[in-house]
Amino acid sequence: MSTVSPPRVTSTLKPDLSNWDPEKEETWDSHLAWRTLWITTFSMTLGFAAWYLVSAIAPRLNDIGFDLSTSQLYWLVALPGLAAGLLRLVFMFLPPILGTRVLVALSSALLLLPMIGWTLVARDVSTPYWVLLALSFAAGIGGGSFSGFMASTSYFFPKRLAGTALGLQAGLGNFGIGLIQLLTPWVVGFGLLGTAALTPESDSNGELVWLHNGGLVLIPWVILAVILALLFLKRVPIKANFRQQLDIFKVKHNWIMTAIYLMSFGAFSGLAAQMGLIILNVYGDFPDAPNPLAFAFIGPVVGALVRAACGPLCDRFGGAIFTFIGGAGMTVGTIVTVFFLTPTSVDEFYGFLTGMIIIFFFSGLANAGTFKQMPMIFPKRQAGGAIGWTAAIAAFGPFIVGMALTAMSPTAFFIGCSAFCVLCTGLAWFYYARPGAPNPS
Repeated sequence: MSTVSPPRVTSTLKPDLSNWDPEKEETWDSHLAWRTLWITTFSMTLGFAAWYLVSAIAPRLNDIGFDLSTSQLYWLVALPGLAAGLLRLVFMFLPPILGTRVLVALSSALLLLPMIGWTLVARDVSTPYWVLLALSFAAGIGGGSFSGFMASTSYFFPKRLAGTALGLQAGLGNFGIGLIQLLTPWVVGFGLLGTAALTPESDSNGELVWLHNGGLVLIPWVILAVILALLFLKRVPIKANFRQQLDIFKVKHNWIMTAIYLMSFGAFSGLAAQMGLIILNVYGDFPDAPNPLAFAFIGPVVGALVRAACGPLCDRFGGAIFTFIGGAGMTVGTIVTVFFLTPTSVDEFYGFLTGMIIIFFFSGLANAGTFKQMPMIFPKRQAGGAIGWTAAIAAFGPFIVGMALTAMSPTAFFIGCSAFCVLCTGLAWFYYARPGAPNPS
């Protein structure tokens, strides 16, 4: 029995992509779209690694001879979050102005600044604190570019694939956090090939440590990202000036989704940055205290993998239900964690770790859900702006969490997080997830 193949769509896409429209098969190039996704995701992963480089290095700075207070260390780790939030407010407007090719190549090249900077200062304990702060701010470039990359990628895919594409890019990009936190404790234990001229530092026990490798190890990959962007990326014809892009601020759902994404990604990014220092300050005085660097990467890796895996599911079932379930799970995780923040024994650490992993796991669900929702709620150009704006505000997560932990106890902070999660989960249910919601997505 013979089967009839569906008629093949004839492409009418012009060489200069001037009639690009991913919602029509004949004016969409899937090969270009997926190639763009993989190259920009590669660069984004490196960007997130650069963004969290300071969080991986900071807990060891005093070991090699720096004399920094707890407050100074919190500031160093918090400042990349402030920088990323501010820079995302710039990057969100750049995709229709610069185009994908220039945006990705330039953003990748800028990552060399914090990487080279921290390579140098980790070898000089006389470095002034203001220089450390400046380099912490520079690390925020990696987080800032997210708003530009995600908005740009949304231009390349039809709405039916938005959840998969944005979920993969954001999830694998977020993996850069766990990558640098997992990689750094390993690479500081030996000299990298071809860098014999960079002598090791000595820690407080007299053991040799190559802490400068944290910044050094990813430099060749950043250079590769720049080359790939210049050679293989193109610009699609979606253009808008600065004033035109401001219309998203008149839309109610832009503000609702901003609050929800501040809950999901704000908590993810903030706790990923500060988890090592929380472990150090809550459990560090016990005998046989857990090594912060041995556990700090687990939560971010879990959250990133869940986010990437949920993208296709969001395309199938809708993003709103994942956002709602994610918010409810984060509420539970923050409540569980509260019970292990005033420990009387180091044995309580694994209860704390369980609560944190619950938070990270469900933040992955909510992060995937929100980025499926926005292309469904907003028209394509506005969706890019809304994605950029919400991502910009959520990027303040590391700064907000860091500053909160300098002003209040961890217990008070997590109680406040629980209340905020309840509020945002309620918004997700009422406006998007419940039967008969005014804007199901």
